Amino acid sequence: MINKIVAVQGNHPSKLNPLTDTSVFLANEIQNKKYKIFYYDPKDLSVVNSKVTAKGFFIKFNYSNKKFYKITKKQNLELSKCKFILIRQDPPFNLEYISTTYILDTIKTKVKIINNPTSVRNISEKLYSSKYQKYMPATIFTQNMDEIKKFFKKNKKVILKPIHSFSGNDIHLLTKFNPKLVNKFIKKHDHIMCQKFLPKISKGDKRVFIINGKVCGAISRVPKKGSILSNMSKGAKPTNIKLTSKEIKISKLIAKDLKKENIFFAGIDFIDQKLNGDINVTSPTGLKTLYDLSGINLAKTFWKELKA
Repeated sequence: MINKIVAVQGNHPSKLNPLTDTSVFLANEIQNKKYKIFYYDPKDLSVVNSKVTAKGFFIKFNYSNKKFYKITKKQNLELSKCKFILIRQDPPFNLEYISTTYILDTIKTKVKIINNPTSVRNISEKLYSSKYQKYMPATIFTQNMDEIKKFFKKNKKVILKPIHSFSGNDIHLLTKFNPKLVNKFIKKHDHIMCQKFLPKISKGDKRVFIINGKVCGAISRVPKKGSILSNMSKGAKPTNIKLTSKEIKISKLIAKDLKKENIFFAGIDFIDQKLNGDINVTSPTGLKTLYDLSGINLAKTFWKELKA
């Protein structure tokens, strides 16, 4: 019999903000169903004697306590004994991240892993959006300086994004072509995403939550004054929002495709009814914020869809 254990592969709880963190929100919900929560850092994942193990700890969450978690037992756990594993570490999507997906691949027929490690590895969160470019602002993926220069000349204001980063890190707004800056950016990140700047970002973006092929809800995130970044980690303010019929249509299309790709949980973002190219499958966030804004508990939906 498989134990009622949910393993979470992610950043140490001491680095998480319980007021907004989705990993804590999901773990707390399933904990209420008498599941045990086992936490481990990706670097503590091993394969020993053909068994996938992780050195980590069992943990209990309690939102009402000042310290929202308590480590109850440290252990080296064989992960095939778990019922579920949640891949929840933040990008960058580097070689270490890729290695963990290969390791977890070896037990995915024994344990339900969210998201499927093969799918996480195959779907580049920004490059995957290239198949939906008709729903996006003008966008190119390149490390060719001439292509970037042509793109800038045509679009005047351009956002530069690393392909494998997260949380609005290292994003630049180019209002004047600066070959030195662009070259430095390419040297640091190789292929980059260049996108026409949408001034309506000042009114906020929309984060859409997709669970098991269904569009389940959305929030808006409004950048702080003077910023173009809609990430809450960068000071953006969340608000309740409704999706337009156009946004719902695009979201349903992507949700259907992601289900075919074995992606159970994802977040996609819109600015001014245009897909901005971020299709988050590694560690989608925002469920706790949606709950606080609307009372809609998608953590319940998440576990219900998994039949936990």
